[in-house]
Amino acid sequence: MSISETRADSGKPLRHGDKLAAQAYRAVSDMIRRRRLAAGHVIVEARLAELLGVSRTPLREALQRLEGEGLVRKGDGRNYVVRHVDIGEYIQSLKLRLLIEPHAAVQSMPFIPARKLIEVRRETEELMNATSYHIDVHWDADDHLHNLIIDYCDNQVMAEVLRNLRATTRLFEIDQLQDRLKPDAKEHLEIIDALERADADACFKAVANHIESLIAFARLHIGIAE
Repeated sequence: MSISETRADSGKPLRHGDKLAAQAYRAVSDMIRRRRLAAGHVIVEARLAELLGVSRTPLREALQRLEGEGLVRKGDGRNYVVRHVDIGEYIQSLKLRLLIEPHAAVQSMPFIPARKLIEVRRETEELMNATSYHIDVHWDADDHLHNLIIDYCDNQVMAEVLRNLRATTRLFEIDQLQDRLKPDAKEHLEIIDALERADADACFKAVANHIESLIAFARLHIGIAE
């Protein structure tokens, strides 16, 4: 039995309804993160439930969970709406990540398995050398590295804050995302290098530089002042 088929809080097997809710949660979360449900999209439960092949009850449970994570909100009436994140909230969220994530990265160093760093390095290098651009692959590579830091930082409160902040920054859509491919990959490799060497100072600096680069990129392409 996989981890996804057990309750996160008790380790007990999921009931059928819980499995359907978990499946619906993963599916809708993925649709939002990959922009298949765009910001401001009104979710019609009956239509989405039919698309996912589940009843409205597990879908509603999934949407309530996503609401708690800040990915959707209650709109007018009973429908959920994919949350819209504007430039102000995006920049503020990145600034808060800048205060927290470098520390999380340093704290994660003793705990991240070497094989996972090897995997994410290979994935990042393949992304850099790819002859065509795929936004899903870009997002996946980004998630894999940052989630390593979050998952292994050995601080549940810090991890939860960072997950919520990343959910917010992922909801902000930048038209020139493809232009971030090379900078992201280069900065990610610098973070991976520091993690592999267990160099705390270099790790802290590499993560901070990466987030500062994201802020600068947003300001440049959206044309807002300091």
